[in-house]
Amino acid sequence: MEFRAWIYPVLFFVGLAAGTVDSIAGGGGLLTLPALLSVGLPAPFALGTNKFQASFGSTSAAWHYSRAGLVNWRDCISGIVCTAIGALFGAALADSLSQALLQQILPVLLLIVLAYTIARPQAGLRAQIPKVNGTLFFVGFGLTLGFYDGFLGPGTGSFWTVLLIALLGFEFLAATATTKVMNATSNVVGFAFFLAAKKVDFRAGLVMGAGQLIGAKIGTRLAVKGGAKFVRPVFLTVVAALLIRLLLRQLH
Repeated sequence: MEFRAWIYPVLFFVGLAAGTVDSIAGGGGLLTLPALLSVGLPAPFALGTNKFQASFGSTSAAWHYSRAGLVNWRDCISGIVCTAIGALFGAALADSLSQALLQQILPVLLLIVLAYTIARPQAGLRAQIPKVNGTLFFVGFGLTLGFYDGFLGPGTGSFWTVLLIALLGFEFLAATATTKVMNATSNVVGFAFFLAAKKVDFRAGLVMGAGQLIGAKIGTRLAVKGGAKFVRPVFLTVVAALLIRLLLRQLH
């Protein structure tokens, strides 16, 4: 598509804001996908371009968290592989299966995430003993959440973070760092799928991606500096905002 010149700076700043928020607590898609749709991109191109630009932010955030020593890559390998497999199948089936049921269930799942985080104020503030085997966790949720992210997407980061805290005993910052690794995996796979289908607007995606790179650097620095006590309220705010948006969309 041909965009007016003023649209590109707007997309850049949307990518910047989304990259900052997403690297701390997820939910960047709350900003980026509506922005791409509002400038006139058809839905399939908006989805493909969104995966493209999100890959910049999530990959950058994962790298910055890794540099800060917050990512255990050895533990993540099985999760990366299974997330990639799940995302590929999810993206491939997105056009052929109805998303209506998942869209109806999604607010309930997000409400559970929100309720758990509020009801357990100490959860995620410090590391705890894992309740399940790490490899089984990453295989199981890599496949399911990878599939979900390829198939639909909203809330994936929130689900990863709260599950890492609840079942593997991660504190918020380490959970956020690992979540970015999994998000980066499913974003890159999703982008590859849309790229093969020729449903990516590269100019819009690159402009937003540049904003994402800068935002991810800002967000990870804020998160690392503030620690779990900073990440937790941001996480709660993002999950609540996503829940409200989904409920309003269903009502209308």
